[in-house]
Amino acid sequence: MAVTTRLTWNEEKSLQKLLGNVSLSLLYQSSVHGRSMTDMLARCSCQGSTITVIYSRDNIFGAFLLEHYPKIDQDIRKKNSSFFFSLQNNKTTAFLNTSLKITDEELAFQSSNCEEWFALAPKKCDVRILGSLRTELGMTGYRAISYRECEVFRVEGIANKANYVSRITGATEYRNMLLADLRAYKPYADLVSEIRILLLGPVGSGKSSFFNSVKSIFQGHVTRQATVGSDVTSITEMYRIYSIKDGKEGKSLPFMLCDSMGLDEKDGVGLCMGDIPHILKGCMPDRYQFNPKQPITPRHPNFIISPSLKDRIHCVAYVLDINSINDLSSKMVANFKQVQKEVLNCGIAQVVLLTKVKNYHDVLQDNFLNMKKSMTSQSQVTNVHKMLNIPISNILMVENYASVWEPDPVKDILILSVLRQMLRAADNSLEDLPLEETGEILG
Repeated sequence: MAVTTRLTWNEEKSLQKLLGNVSLSLLYQSSVHGRSMTDMLARCSCQGSTITVIYSRDNIFGAFLLEHYPKIDQDIRKKNSSFFFSLQNNKTTAFLNTSLKITDEELAFQSSNCEEWFALAPKKCDVRILGSLRTELGMTGYRAISYRECEVFRVEGIANKANYVSRITGATEYRNMLLADLRAYKPYADLVSEIRILLLGPVGSGKSSFFNSVKSIFQGHVTRQATVGSDVTSITEMYRIYSIKDGKEGKSLPFMLCDSMGLDEKDGVGLCMGDIPHILKGCMPDRYQFNPKQPITPRHPNFIISPSLKDRIHCVAYVLDINSINDLSSKMVANFKQVQKEVLNCGIAQVVLLTKVKNYHDVLQDNFLNMKKSMTSQSQVTNVHKMLNIPISNILMVENYASVWEPDPVKDILILSVLRQMLRAADNSLEDLPLEETGEILG
């Protein structure tokens, strides 16, 4: 009879994403194959990279090992060869220069001075975790944790072993740093309580998907609030001002994403160009039903006649499918240039968001501090720069959560990085506002 893992489908997918789109093969399950180190080694030795998964009452956690399991009483001492993780808290951490030693009784990860970080004792069904490691993983409770099950998987498909461990742990750490940064964000000089970012682009470019992606990260799971699609005509027919909550019951964060109808090259189809100034100036009410053939007028019952600074758009993101840039018609380019004139006249920050970047793992540099223009995206970035005359530093790349349901730390880094860049651009535009527009607020 085949042995099946206790991981749910979503948990297994989360582990695969955590490890970098690898495949997992179950080698050992303690309740089936025996609760001793001998039983464990019989199935796990000489299997290459492995991940050991522990199921306690409150958590799923464990350790990854890049090298083979050692033999009994043999040490593995190799820099960047292992890391620890908590699936429940979505955290990983690496303790450098860790050695792995196996005895008749336990599997132990130790520091260079033989201090024990993590020790698994199959016969006792418990694992001991040093306090500092528990803190790193966001775990609470006693040092010795009883577990219900232990599983070991062979990890297949690791692309680059040279910096594998540091990149995996670095991705999670940098993602969490970006989350903390955005949660602590406040608009420039408290001129407004929330930054409004307008998403503009052709039908199917990924505007609604970007909002869904941002919301998914702060909710902790992939969500689909905004309807998305790739029809010939726009799926979005209403103007929506979306707030972002930090968790399901959390507070609203100080930025909003404004979703609009898709731009179209045909007259009378898609977003009416006459609506653009009203949106930028803050006159457009939430849930306004767009009319492609006629712009909103002050006679509309919900038209905001005297918008304040908080009602206005503070940053415009031109959203483009990176794979369709070369196919943009001259009419579509002319529409973008017309929008740009209005944006510049209003003194609003502008960036470009290139979506559907398939090689997004290659776009981030090793330290995750910057995005790089990979060979497959360089020509598109250059074309957009020439077309819209927007600095290359403000041409951002992302892969949205459009068709997948499991989280990916590297994808999250790109999404959060571009959101942070949009907020910084908005802050710059607020700082450049004329004194007569800010003096009353500051006073």
